[in-house]
Order: sequence, then structure tokens, then C-alpha cells
Amino acid sequence: MDIRFAQGSDAASLARLGTDSFVAKFGHLYRPEDLANFLGESHSEEKVAKEIADPALRVVLAEDDGQLLGFCKLVMHCGWPEHARGAKVIELKQLYTAPEATGQGIGARLMDWALAEAAAFGADEIQLSVYSDNPGAQKFYARYGFGKVADIHFMVGEKRDEELLFSALLAG
Repeated sequence: MDIRFAQGSDAASLARLGTDSFVAKFGHLYRPEDLANFLGESHSEEKVAKEIADPALRVVLAEDDGQLLGFCKLVMHCGWPEHARGAKVIELKQLYTAPEATGQGIGARLMDWALAEAAAFGADEIQLSVYSDNPGAQKFYARYGFGKVADIHFMVGEKRDEELLFSALLAG
């Protein structure tokens, strides 16, 4: 498995994987029109292309023999400053794997990259949000030293999802 920075030419496949992963895990929670609007705003090819080009983000992908297996996005600034404990805080925005490839160590490889990138950037804390009813993801993040620091929410159309803000302090 190779981990590499995304390029503009990856936008369509990253948008498709983001959509497929979100729908597979959470699609059943939302009204079809709310889900469609959310996906159009958050996982469109245009949005992903802008993220890849944004110097304040790091977008990497995991692939094997040219097949996209997952991706990770780091936002190089604080997402929730009111809950920050560090001086240089960044956000892990998304860590997604292809639905059919879950459990193959892809998330671990992407998380290892994210932690190394955060250290190279000089970050002393990483924040992320995780759905409150996603114990598998919560256990995964806990293995890397993340813990709950606040209750937050995430809107998809009219539906308010209860989320947990997780954070990990990084050794400096």
C-alpha cells in the first residue's frame, strides 16, 4: 500500500470515495434530499479539488496497485479553538476507507501519516469530531491517544447529529 499526497487529477476519485464511504456508514440516518444536498456540498469533485489545492490542508490517499483504498485530510489550523488545549492545534478532518476495504489496516497507515505530518508541522494537538453512535471509530482513535474533550454537533440538512470532539496532545 502506498501513501501519497493527492493531486488535482485525484479529485473525482476522492469525491466518489468520500460519497460512497459516507453513504455506506451514515446514509440511512438522513432524508434523501438532506443527504443529497450534504454530499453535493461536502463531497463534490469541485470541493475536493479546492481542498487539494489549498495550502492550509494536507490531503493524502492510500492506494494499492492504483486502486484508491482510503484518504485523510488534515486542516493545518484549529477547528474548535474554544476547546483547544495546545498552542498549535490542527484538525483531522476526514479519515475514510473504501467500504469494502475496512479492516485491512488502511486507517492505521493513514493515522500514522497524520501523526507524523502533525509532528513535522510542529502541532502540539490534533482535534477531530466523531459521531456519538460510532463506537468503532471511537475505539480506533482512542488507540492513538485521542479522548473526548467536548460534546458538539454536526448538521446534515435539518438533522442534528450528536458528535464528540476528540483530541490528542502530541509530545513535543
